[in-house]
Amino acid sequence: MALIKTQDVIESVADALQYISYYHPEDYIRALAAAYEKEASPAAKDAIAQILTNSRMCAEGKRPLCQDTGIVVAFVKVGMQAQFEGDMTLEDMVNEGVRRAYLHSENTLRASIVNDPAGARKNTKDNTPAITHVEMVAGDTVDIQIAAKGGGSENKSKLAMLNPNDSIVDWVMEVVPQMGAGWCPPGMLGIGIGGSAEKAMLLAKESLMQPIDIQELQARGPQNRIEELRLELYKKVNQLGIGAQGLGGLTTVLDVKILDYPTHAASLPVAIIPNCAATRHVHFTLDGSGVAELTPPSADVYPDVHWAPSPQAKRINLDTVTRADTQTWKNGDTLLLTGKILTGRDAAHKRIKTMLDKGEPLPVDFNNRFIYYVGPVDAVRDEAVGPAGPTTATRMDSYTDMMLGTGLLGSIGKAERGEEALVEIAKHRSVYLMAVGGAAYLVSKAIKKSRVLAFEDLGMEAIYEFDVVDMPVTVAVSANGESVHNTGPALWKKKIALLAV
Repeated sequence: MALIKTQDVIESVADALQYISYYHPEDYIRALAAAYEKEASPAAKDAIAQILTNSRMCAEGKRPLCQDTGIVVAFVKVGMQAQFEGDMTLEDMVNEGVRRAYLHSENTLRASIVNDPAGARKNTKDNTPAITHVEMVAGDTVDIQIAAKGGGSENKSKLAMLNPNDSIVDWVMEVVPQMGAGWCPPGMLGIGIGGSAEKAMLLAKESLMQPIDIQELQARGPQNRIEELRLELYKKVNQLGIGAQGLGGLTTVLDVKILDYPTHAASLPVAIIPNCAATRHVHFTLDGSGVAELTPPSADVYPDVHWAPSPQAKRINLDTVTRADTQTWKNGDTLLLTGKILTGRDAAHKRIKTMLDKGEPLPVDFNNRFIYYVGPVDAVRDEAVGPAGPTTATRMDSYTDMMLGTGLLGSIGKAERGEEALVEIAKHRSVYLMAVGGAAYLVSKAIKKSRVLAFEDLGMEAIYEFDVVDMPVTVAVSANGESVHNTGPALWKKKIALLAV
């Protein structure tokens, strides 16, 4: 009988969360490197190059792959013969591990968890509590899988209660285009089939803990219906042409994972959960001999990819740029921004609306400025700011008319804008610029100074002013409301179809 010490669980969870904050799984790095080599879309290839470069930088600098360091999910399988030391609950052990990891002084991670979710939504400040799933199994060890799931990808999760004879493939192919690019492709799709509604969702999440092996499956061929589904969906999803960051390209998913479970004769529950470009998970086992040992990825696994700005990129001085200047920017143009930008996301937008509705003056002048949708990681050592990649711009769509009415020249985020937001952007002759999701540490290197201007109590959701030098972005929506997230995937879907003929 193994005696599992409380501190071993806590320290192992804390170590695991620090580990996955800056190390991609080796299988993901290899799969993304292969996707980079075959990518024919210049925009998608550039985005993948940024993600790969960011991955190496994070491994070397021990800083987060993404500013959204996730909600912690733990799958814990406890051997029936294992015994825990003391009387601390397993959930409390996991939460203490989370607390220690996220408050680590050398690699502070962003606290994103809010309590009272339907009310005050106040940040818990230490990213607790985690979502812990416990299963009793045979044996005397404790098997733990730890993941940190970003909100952008988690928000794209879908569940359907299909009829028994409905097509799972048809449903997935209907849902994936609706997910847009807010989940930061290329990543993985986790699919759960069967059980009940909650079981299907759990299966989908757990499937994302599995290693990427679609190439091996293609080589040997399917041996059951689930493997047939994986191959069919992998091919068809990539044929959609969505591509890296939704810019259009050959690779949207690196793998499709599926777990299933027996279900009621009248039911066919199907769930889908995507994993983003900041894929973060690790597996370890405790047998009573001490804290889990985690081996870093080999330096050799990282490809010889070192992103640099395109020679065609336009350098923009944000302190002198005018609305007339922005009207000349074309969809797909790559820009390097230098000057001062403001930040603001969900909570800040909500507070601004409340102030405007009450006729109160705003604490910040937005006229002729750009706003960056970001919630940065706290700085450590000599950093101006921690990793500071973009958050999903679509969540700010309902505030677009209000914010552009303050005189903003444009916004910066990730993923597409909704149809109503495109109309508002065109009405105000504004522009929307896209930074690469999954390249947060790389982006942060362009930020030379940072200070809070307003709403300091909102923490990472406060309004900051950043001084940036050569911050890389792409014109995703031009002043006439045309979106690269519409034109890019449509173009590459046609190209892929022609290649298949």
